[in-house]
Amino acid sequence: MQVLGTISTDSRKTAGLLLLTIVAVEWGGLVVLRIARGQRPATPFQERFARAGHAHAAVLVVFAIVAQMLVDETTLSGVPELLARAGIWMAAILFPLGFFLSSAGPEREQPSRLIGLLYLGVLSLTAGVVSLGVGLIAA
Repeated sequence: MQVLGTISTDSRKTAGLLLLTIVAVEWGGLVVLRIARGQRPATPFQERFARAGHAHAAVLVVFAIVAQMLVDETTLSGVPELLARAGIWMAAILFPLGFFLSSAGPEREQPSRLIGLLYLGVLSLTAGVVSLGVGLIAA
């Protein structure tokens, strides 16, 4: 079994910034908790979207941190490297924004056009994982 190499400066700095975003995820968790306890008014639709947005944020931030170190183990450069490095963390922003912003507003029962942010997140995540996966296989 090979031991992974030293983390690059790009990976270290990006992972550090991503760790700081956990504070925003914690805040989102408090919002979800207030909704679940009935302390913040929300429709059932809004409650579902708040839970989904919070869960996606947390999982994708952790995934983005791991991906930074995995990119260091590839020979990717240029656009493929950019996609592998940035695609997953961009999805970690776009997914929750799509869920939270498209459900914002009093008594909302269905998503607004801002649900499009969720689809951009899907594209971003797909580009990131395909680039990283191919890069890891090729290395």
